[in-house]
Amino acid sequence: MTATTLRVGNFSGFYGDRSDALREMLTGGEVDVLTGDYLAELTMLILARDRLKDPSAGYARTFLRQLEDCLGLARERGVRIVTNAGGLDPGGLADAVRALAGRLGVPVRVAHVEGDDLTARYPGSLAAHAYLGGFGIARCLRAGADVVVTGRVTDAALVTGPAAAHFGWAPTEYDRLAGAVVAGHVLECGTQATGGNYAFFGEGGPGRVRRPGFPLAEIHADGTAVITKHPGTGGFVDVGTVTAQLLYETGGARYAGPDVTARLDTVRLAQDGPDRVRVEGVRGEAPPPTLKAGLNRLGGFRNEVVFVLTGLDIEAKADLVREQMSDALAESPPAEVRWELVRTDRADAGTEETASALLRLVARDPAQEAVGRALSGAAIELALASYPGFHVLAPPGKGSPYGVFEDVYIPHGDVDHVAVLHDGRRIPVPPAHDTAVLEDVPEPALPEPLPAGPTTRAPLGLVAGARSGDKGGNANVGVWVRSDDAWRWLAHELTAERFRELIPEARDLPVTRHALPRLRALNFLVEGILGEGVAAQARFDPQAKALGEWLRSRHLDIPEVLL
Repeated sequence: MTATTLRVGNFSGFYGDRSDALREMLTGGEVDVLTGDYLAELTMLILARDRLKDPSAGYARTFLRQLEDCLGLARERGVRIVTNAGGLDPGGLADAVRALAGRLGVPVRVAHVEGDDLTARYPGSLAAHAYLGGFGIARCLRAGADVVVTGRVTDAALVTGPAAAHFGWAPTEYDRLAGAVVAGHVLECGTQATGGNYAFFGEGGPGRVRRPGFPLAEIHADGTAVITKHPGTGGFVDVGTVTAQLLYETGGARYAGPDVTARLDTVRLAQDGPDRVRVEGVRGEAPPPTLKAGLNRLGGFRNEVVFVLTGLDIEAKADLVREQMSDALAESPPAEVRWELVRTDRADAGTEETASALLRLVARDPAQEAVGRALSGAAIELALASYPGFHVLAPPGKGSPYGVFEDVYIPHGDVDHVAVLHDGRRIPVPPAHDTAVLEDVPEPALPEPLPAGPTTRAPLGLVAGARSGDKGGNANVGVWVRSDDAWRWLAHELTAERFRELIPEARDLPVTRHALPRLRALNFLVEGILGEGVAAQARFDPQAKALGEWLRSRHLDIPEVLL
């Protein structure tokens, strides 16, 4: 008889997350399945470069170190482990887990999912991988696997797979699957759901998020869930922390995946007790007819030098070194040169550091020499011949390769999604039976605006929270408020045009606003602000992690009734 609740926890939100989280989740309370998310767009490039140096590389080796400490404990407690730590070589990691289990004397059944690797189809790419859904994971679990290793699946698939296996969901039970997708999206970044990186982190005392615990979801057969954490662990779970993570790296109301399109505009959140948030009402639709695939390739070489400008005449000093560097590089200038002056200096400063500004030069070129020796030589030769107080934070190196990320979309049937069971059987996973072309949801009706009244010029963040992130070269910024009156103001005040005014980098870029009234939230998609993606490091904050916090720091005329 199937239990009515499946408890799915997370022990990793990225490659490099807290190493003791797996043991913490195994010993901190009841859990049925633990999921580890190790992959991001940048991680795939890192693993691809690792594999160039060592053909046996290509997966997250830190997972093996975590498992060595905890595999016996997981087996003893009957907890299954599902992870995308397989990266570019899920079969290789599955074999490594079997070897580890044999060495430890722990009898476990290890399965893996493959078919996402499309690198051979895209010449010139270092890594090209389709985002698979959760039904390959489900097949492995239904066949009795204790550990399931995948490559590039959607982050939410680590949860939808176990839920579909446990409850026996069919591929067309879209509402149930969509509920699991939402739960999976909340869990996927680990402690971001329990107070980590949270806009209102200071509430409840300074130590509240010093060491947040990892989240778990109690998933029910109808797809509803409760987001919570183990008793006694740090951090907190409330409607705000869950809302923030729901908005992270999403777009409009339709959140598309390979198994289902979840309607974020149908999500209802409610506090269900201390550190418990109920997620219900999620509707699902057929997935789109294509799968997303991520392509990583080398874009060229990159170098940078940061000049320190101290004291008086900051602008004139910056102008001088720009002119000198331009003259020095005139014979063979790099393909792209970008300057940025960061005014960290203060007048009449009490320390030399706070009297200094930073002038950052970033150069890119297809040839390493153009940004290597040529750039470093030009910069260092100015040491005794430029502005007073000349020095740099560090001498420029020889130039390092940078990557470029690109999305492509391919028909479901073009991918050979296969579950490789613990006994070696290879079970094909059929593509989605029904699909629906993805279209924007009509903009919802907005609430009545607040009545006119006195306002105060103040930071947006006194009223609103935000969370931002990257998707290729685009960034999203989710903004939410915590009262109906604040929503009445935000929905009318923070238009796409006002967003562009507050974020000058976005003034000449396409900005699309999506309203999610049930979450009292707006989601802004800013196209092209990250250039060719995080690996290209096109801006100061290449993953747009702090773009939302910058927005919260900008000043608007805010109704005094909200302050």
